[in-house]
Amino acid sequence: MNIFNFIKIDEDSRVPKYKQIVDGIINNISAGNLKMDDKIPSINLFSEEYLLSRDTVEKAYNILKERKVIISIRGKGSYIARTKLISKVNIVFLINKLSSYKLQIYNSFVNGIIGKSHIDLHIYHCDEELFLNLLEKNIGAYDYYVIMPHFKTDKLKHISATLNVVKAIKRIPRNRLIIMDNTISEIKDAFIEIYQDFENDIYRALQKGLKKISKYNKLIIAYPESSVYPYPKRILHGFRKFCVENALDFEVLEELYEDIILRKGDLFITISESDLVNLVNQIRNQEFILGDDIGVISYNDTPLKQLLGITCISTDFKAMGETAAQMIMNKEKGRIKNPFNFIDRNSI
Repeated sequence: MNIFNFIKIDEDSRVPKYKQIVDGIINNISAGNLKMDDKIPSINLFSEEYLLSRDTVEKAYNILKERKVIISIRGKGSYIARTKLISKVNIVFLINKLSSYKLQIYNSFVNGIIGKSHIDLHIYHCDEELFLNLLEKNIGAYDYYVIMPHFKTDKLKHISATLNVVKAIKRIPRNRLIIMDNTISEIKDAFIEIYQDFENDIYRALQKGLKKISKYNKLIIAYPESSVYPYPKRILHGFRKFCVENALDFEVLEELYEDIILRKGDLFITISESDLVNLVNQIRNQEFILGDDIGVISYNDTPLKQLLGITCISTDFKAMGETAAQMIMNKEKGRIKNPFNFIDRNSI
């Protein structure tokens, strides 16, 4: 087959020429004109045929390699490597950390869209440089870009997005951009946005548990000011607002030390998993009764916390992933606040 008989480059089109090449090859695979192991022209031959710069063709080929549509063999050329997933929706999923609750979002998303898409998962560890490299590497290669924006500053403080991150995300066509979990104030027109309202979510959830919370003498939140995976400061703002409005004595600690002083009538709110484990161990070792002498509320629910009977305040991670998948499948656009709940168990 002469591929040049099937791929057309429209000089007057506003679609970038590298994208026309990518789409042309993919469309011809879908049409059956190109099959597995078929050889395609070299970058030099392709650029000469269409009078395009070598860089333009190379960018198109690199995108096709990233999507595993073609494979290059040194000394032999480039070949069609994948045909089964060509007609499916291609999605890249960029998560800030590999935690159990982030995986709940991802798994529910995958289950909601299963069989109709190809999904690539990348973890950028709240790191600006790693995120920018991943996005640059994959820009233009996917139908949808799912991003959970949580970053850290040089001092390991939380920030939703840096200036460079905002600039990079703005390169993504809005009809392909899906922002989940957090918001970016500079980007208000994403195709789909499913977010947590961190300050008001914790405030309202604690209000729902006020009757039980009020029996304790003091509320203590363990909020890590700096962390490799930092948490939004808005969580702390919502906690303070709840305590002040309800005239509750409270204290903010950066972490729960192994020799922390525990008193009957304390109610702890933990955010990090390590603080929760450390606290529960100390309550047991000092022979306090969990949920009676000392209360514990954990931020972000997990199956293990459910099993252990730990009261939680948490967004519905499963619903977040399911909603995003459903909106993609139904081609819906919108901005949705994800449900956030007070989950009453045995620890208060």
